[in-house]
Amino acid sequence: MPIEVLDNDLTEQRLNQLNHALGSGMFVHVRNMLHDMAASDIAHVLESSPPQTRQILWQLIDQEQAGEILEELPEDMKDHLIRLMTPERLAKATAGMDTDDLAYILRSLPDAMFRQVLQSMSAQDRSRVEQALSYPEETAGGIMNTDTVTLRPDVNIDVILRYLRLRGELPEATDTLYVVDKRDHLLGGIRITDLLTCNPNASVREIMDAELEGIPVSMSDTEVSQLFERHDWVSAPVVDEEGKLLGRITIDDVVDVIREDAEHSMMGMAGMDDDEDTFGPVVKSTLRRSVWLTINLFAALLAASVSNMFEGTLEKFATIAVLMTIVPSMGGVAGNQTLALVIRGIALGHVGQSNSRWLIGKELAIGFLNGVMWSILVFLAVWAWKGDMALGGLIGGAMLINMTIAGLAGASIPLILKRFNIDPALAGGMVLTTVTDVIGLFAFLGLATLFLMNHAM
Repeated sequence: MPIEVLDNDLTEQRLNQLNHALGSGMFVHVRNMLHDMAASDIAHVLESSPPQTRQILWQLIDQEQAGEILEELPEDMKDHLIRLMTPERLAKATAGMDTDDLAYILRSLPDAMFRQVLQSMSAQDRSRVEQALSYPEETAGGIMNTDTVTLRPDVNIDVILRYLRLRGELPEATDTLYVVDKRDHLLGGIRITDLLTCNPNASVREIMDAELEGIPVSMSDTEVSQLFERHDWVSAPVVDEEGKLLGRITIDDVVDVIREDAEHSMMGMAGMDDDEDTFGPVVKSTLRRSVWLTINLFAALLAASVSNMFEGTLEKFATIAVLMTIVPSMGGVAGNQTLALVIRGIALGHVGQSNSRWLIGKELAIGFLNGVMWSILVFLAVWAWKGDMALGGLIGGAMLINMTIAGLAGASIPLILKRFNIDPALAGGMVLTTVTDVIGLFAFLGLATLFLMNHAM
């Protein structure tokens, strides 16, 4: 049985047990069950529970687990649960939390609560979070941690090993120790595997990787995730403009970025926020979804106005009303295929100014060839179905036009939106649907009108 299926079954069993215990008023039993669960599993249970059940479970969770659980939750739910906590409880929960997660939590707080939580923190935690808050959220500085282990280049390996044994514990996901000078400029790094297998009498300078480069603190988190994917990194150092070591980014933070970007693209295609809560309140969810539904309504009215322009044609040729939806539908599917491909290419950094023209030309050619192939097929199908060669030619010609335009639009729309700093994943689908609907209807009904005019003459 696949692991994910097993995990889903276990989560469903836990939910049933917890719901049964809550319904029976067995709160002590629920608290004990939660105590024995890992933070990631509790977060999964919270995400899978309706709001009222979620609030009860949150009150029964151990104080010591709250911080770890918050790190595992999506943003919208995290914000909601944080508002249920007192500043003292929140400060206790965030003690020892990763710097990037701690900074996110504090950014989402009202000013009064933000100041109260800061006052409740230790001086060390306050210093960490103030540094993290100085960088924009979706940059390398916003997702980095400051828990680096640094070395001097002139120290012997034997001394380093003794220091590490005395230290007793390394930060999670530590695969490399960073070498810095007296001013904390990054000089290189030593992998843990090299440290354990090299000559203990050698110096750090002799075995360090002097070609190790730091990630600029201002680099976007999406670019960071692309570098991790390309180089198979476990961690990477972050430096400022002068090359000073500020912290490090680890693979668990990058996985979060990749997941958020994927969710953003998927939900954006439907015009929804990527942090939409599956079990969120009805009114809040309704208001969130109404924005893009309103925009889509105006787009649909625009397409309807095209049909209204050819009202006379529809009255004279009733069969057209039955068949005219085929052309926009085929164009929409073809365009969305191209749109998804280009948006993915932009997200992965594969598409830019240097190759965008070639890509547009390629997708235009694909759209034309698809149009030729499917226009011939639909021509034959309509001719066989209705026994009308002229009608088959009309719909075939309209399909050729619309699928060619769909290929062009699917490739160019996300590039144009990107140039104007509009998220292609969020707006691209709606714009493309409007284009293919309008062009498809205009092409089909326009050709039908010309046919009727020529036939009348």
